[in-house]
Amino acid sequence: MTAGADRLEIWAIGDIGEVREGDDLAALIAATEPELVDGDIVVITSKVVSKAEGRVVSGEREAAIDAESVRLVASRGDTKIVETRHGFVLAAAGVDASNVPDGTVALLPEDPDRSAGRIRAGLRRRLGVTVAVLITDTFGRPWRNGLTDVAIGAAGISVLDDHRGRVDAHGHTLEMTVTAVADELAAAGELVKGKLGGRPIAVVRGLTYDVDPDAHGARALVRPASEDMFRLGTAEAQRQAVLGRRTVRRFANQPVDLTAVTRAISAAITAPAPHHTTPWRFLIVADRIKELLDAMLDSWVADLRNDGFTEEQITRRTKRGDVLRDAPLVVVPCLVTTNGAHDYPDVRRSTAEREMFLVAMGAAVENLLVTLAADGWGSAWVSSTMFCKPVVRQVLDLPADWDPMGAVAIGRPIDAPVPRPPRAASEFTLDR
Repeated sequence: MTAGADRLEIWAIGDIGEVREGDDLAALIAATEPELVDGDIVVITSKVVSKAEGRVVSGEREAAIDAESVRLVASRGDTKIVETRHGFVLAAAGVDASNVPDGTVALLPEDPDRSAGRIRAGLRRRLGVTVAVLITDTFGRPWRNGLTDVAIGAAGISVLDDHRGRVDAHGHTLEMTVTAVADELAAAGELVKGKLGGRPIAVVRGLTYDVDPDAHGARALVRPASEDMFRLGTAEAQRQAVLGRRTVRRFANQPVDLTAVTRAISAAITAPAPHHTTPWRFLIVADRIKELLDAMLDSWVADLRNDGFTEEQITRRTKRGDVLRDAPLVVVPCLVTTNGAHDYPDVRRSTAEREMFLVAMGAAVENLLVTLAADGWGSAWVSSTMFCKPVVRQVLDLPADWDPMGAVAIGRPIDAPVPRPPRAASEFTLDR
């Protein structure tokens, strides 16, 4: 079904009075608008839901914003665009100091979808009608001036209308269009509610819409991080890609997007290098991971035997899981110095020359890892290939001057990132 109507009626319901903590919003709405009918959509400003649920708290607005935020997206002056724990990206985490007593601020409802569900059920009990309920808040929009109301909670309505696969009047199959019906209704409701009229609830009548069979609520409107093309579009977010990156040890069984790997390699080869050289090469390994790791394991076992380890000790050392073996794709960075490294006769200068190129390799790999993290891919840079370079060259048929510098396992991480213990820059800094 496509959401739509030949004609809509939209009106703000009468004054429900000052809402206080513990008030039953369904009862207030039923008393003020007893003529609701099946299919109506009740659009409620989140502020009154917050008041009823005790989400008006004492304290400073800035402290409340920080407490409600999980990620700083961007800032300019006193304005902060943040992500809340709900997944909403908006100014000031939705913390509002208007229409509340001095010294207090209103926070967004704890679970707006659940709040909408409770109000919907309450209206059904009191009036015997089946309606949809939307809880709304005011958001800004990237690249466009002005604010508009959007749905942050929903019950009894599919918030998205997916047109993909449908055919238009000219026989063209739609491939991209997914309409945010709930947001359109939220904006329409705001036209009659207004910001200063003291009427926080509107009713929309006449729309034909789908009922969400899985009760996803407004959560379905929140774009997953993996699909957000602009998640790292600010300096603050770019810093988060660096600070938030973790070494991933467990990967989902999901193919890796090779375009993302290409982007990461493109970033890697912008790293600085000695003498204006380009000493990096990157080998993408997908089909031959097992063959490579089996050969490396054989080499490791042989080295351990030569070092005098017993078979029991060798088994114990080599039975540990290998992050490379579990990854859907591996990139082997290689250093090539034959076209650019200076040939010094003494050990001191030749060693320094080698170290300069190693630093360039590290910079390139760091660019690779951070870019992968920015695209939502997990990675782990491990040193395995450095211990058996001849084996790697043979199995992967590498040129003799390609020097394997570890391997990078890539895939979608299974586990949430573990918080990194705080590190103070002063502990790693020496001033002179």
